[in-house]
Amino acid sequence: MTSMNSYRYRLLTLIPLVLLLSACAAGDSKFSQELPADFWWGIWHGIISVISLLFHIFNENVVVYEMHNTGGWYDFGFLLGVIFVWGGGCHVSCKSAEQKEREKKWEDVGEKVEKKVMKKLCEWAEEEEPSESEKEWDEIGEKVEKKLKRKIREWAEKE
Repeated sequence: MTSMNSYRYRLLTLIPLVLLLSACAAGDSKFSQELPADFWWGIWHGIISVISLLFHIFNENVVVYEMHNTGGWYDFGFLLGVIFVWGGGCHVSCKSAEQKEREKKWEDVGEKVEKKVMKKLCEWAEEEEPSESEKEWDEIGEKVEKKLKRKIREWAEKE
């Protein structure tokens, strides 16, 4: 029951907050050619751009970007506002130290396993002297081994 009350509380807090933020959306009648939106309004409109976009889907009077603006400075502020909310493109390529350490450990484990498997396969292969038919099997074995290595590497690099 407590989680339902918590959900309702969040919803009742979120709705007024969204309405408050959308009240200052771009496309407001207070901006004109004589009094354009400046750098600071660009930052604000960038911050609320996602909310403005959601409202724009249902209401054509709400726009994401203010057309009456000071130009480059408004654009710069708008981009900064978007970056403040979304954090730029760093989320895609940056890895935490923990992730790097985990990947390094798994790479080391993979190398150890590969060496161990190769050692056991070599020992197994050297146990007997191959005959003619076994030489064909050796060729097949080499092909399978190469393909298996390639597939394991592809699988390991997938994540």
